[in-house]
Amino acid sequence: MSFEISNELINQVKHLIKDEGDTRLQDMLSEIHFADIAEIIEELNLYQATYLIKLLDSEKSSEALMELEEDFRERILDNLSVKEIAEELEEMDTDDAADVIAELPEDRAEEVIAEIEIEDEKLAEDIKELLTYEEDTAGGLMAKELVKVKETWTVAGCVREMRRQAEKVTRVHSIYVVDKDERLKGRLSLKDLLTASAKAHISEVYIPKVDYVNVDTDGEEVARIMQKYDLEAIPVVDHETTLVGRITIDDMVDFIKDEAEKDYQMAAGISQDVEADDNVWELTRARLPWLILGLFGGLGSVFIMEGFEELMTNPKYKSLFFYTPLIAAMAGNVGVQSSAIIVQGLANDNVKGSLWNRLLKEIGLSLINGIALALLIIVFGFIMNYEISFSLTIAAALMSVIIVAALIGTFVPIILDKRGIDPAIATGPFITTSNDIFGIFLFFYIAKLILHF
Repeated sequence: MSFEISNELINQVKHLIKDEGDTRLQDMLSEIHFADIAEIIEELNLYQATYLIKLLDSEKSSEALMELEEDFRERILDNLSVKEIAEELEEMDTDDAADVIAELPEDRAEEVIAEIEIEDEKLAEDIKELLTYEEDTAGGLMAKELVKVKETWTVAGCVREMRRQAEKVTRVHSIYVVDKDERLKGRLSLKDLLTASAKAHISEVYIPKVDYVNVDTDGEEVARIMQKYDLEAIPVVDHETTLVGRITIDDMVDFIKDEAEKDYQMAAGISQDVEADDNVWELTRARLPWLILGLFGGLGSVFIMEGFEELMTNPKYKSLFFYTPLIAAMAGNVGVQSSAIIVQGLANDNVKGSLWNRLLKEIGLSLINGIALALLIIVFGFIMNYEISFSLTIAAALMSVIIVAALIGTFVPIILDKRGIDPAIATGPFITTSNDIFGIFLFFYIAKLILHF
């Protein structure tokens, strides 16, 4: 049964903080999971949250800090001394510690690292190394904590060394085998280790086949590999195949969640990572560029319609103008559907084969959808007593628009992906605006050809 945060509990915590009931607070929170403690902290004001972080032991408070929203965590860290921050980071995995350091102002970050260096020089070196990698690469995502053994060790010696290393590793997903130069050679099965003779060498029992990634491998590629091979952790090597770290599934889930949020915002026409509680200026900067794009797209549609102004002077066909919202809406809907499927396929590495085959497939699919919708338009025209030429004009325009919108929605994300641009940018206002313009132009151009106005 999951733990629930109640108003009564929050009020009790606030009351104990106000009365400085430290012992009762510690007893109350001792059995609560750090993720639930983070939820409690987010219900407090800055003073109360900082008080609670300072009160808890660093092992629990460090875990709770990593569960907080980044902005709130930064505000709490601003209220902690350099020594207090260093104590929190010393309890974190190196990847989390590096993430927190990266959030600090440069001068304060250097002071914190210097403070850590006094107590644990190796940890400070590991954090500094992780900070040298790009954020969304395997190097930026990996942690230094892992269990590795050398191929020359005996099984008995290996077990002793594993016990020593495992003290600093939260979860032991895999045991990696390296040579004397620390180059990755393979992995060690726990079953093989337990059943092997104590005098046998690791080189006799390890498995040479192991999936790994390079420090420069893109985070999305790491996610794809871990998903494809159902991995709980994956080792990371440098350009000389030296084992330098590992990425665990929990870190990859966080990365995938962040990427999904970014893609969703891009698809919605928001140009940067923002939250609902960000200030008005930040939200405006994120939204305004795409709204400007939509404005120019709308102006383009106006100019196109002005080019067919004579249609409005013809009382017989001016009703066509009432169908422009329908055509524009269908173009946008079809384009977004097509692009969303392609973007999802690109993310999962499912978009394969020749572009020519995909072109034929999209044309075939568009024809089926277009014919079905065109027939509905003709039936509607029959019910409304429209002239057959009028209904056929709308139906033909609708079919053409659906085909063009599907092709744009399909190939724009593919082209963007090939040029190294996030294809998620294509699924929102970009596709909608371009399809509105093309849709309206095709609608009136086809009407002119059929109706001869």
